[in-house]
Amino acid sequence: MEGTFYYDTKVEWKEGRTGNLFSEGFPDIRVATPPEFKGVSGIWTPEHLYVSSVNICLMTTFLAIAENFHLTFSNYSCEGRGKLERVEGKFMISEIELHPTITVDSERERKKALRVIEKSENACLISNSIKTKVILTPEVLISEKSSE
Repeated sequence: MEGTFYYDTKVEWKEGRTGNLFSEGFPDIRVATPPEFKGVSGIWTPEHLYVSSVNICLMTTFLAIAENFHLTFSNYSCEGRGKLERVEGKFMISEIELHPTITVDSERERKKALRVIEKSENACLISNSIKTKVILTPEVLISEKSSE
């Protein structure tokens, strides 16, 4: 894929420590400061969206590479957790742990899935664009149907 691409967003303050995130053609997202910083609970925060961006990118990269590798899988899910801490006097998300779980039908596909998820982590453009350390701990399961 060649070229330069742009992704436009707009945020607009509403009240207190809340606002809306917009992008043309997409549903609006209500956003806020997290409760730890005198914000509002139950509303998407920049910290959640940051961790989500890495998590979503891993999944979409995995889907593309899995298709190229002809990987057959029946499930993909991934839990992500970002660690916010003070580093050199500034708050930052220093680490993001990703725990993808992939379900396949055979040992052969399990080995292929491990290669695909590792390639996906290396190719994830969001992970490649940030200074946060990304820790990948994949688990590939063989479905019970295949062991019958």
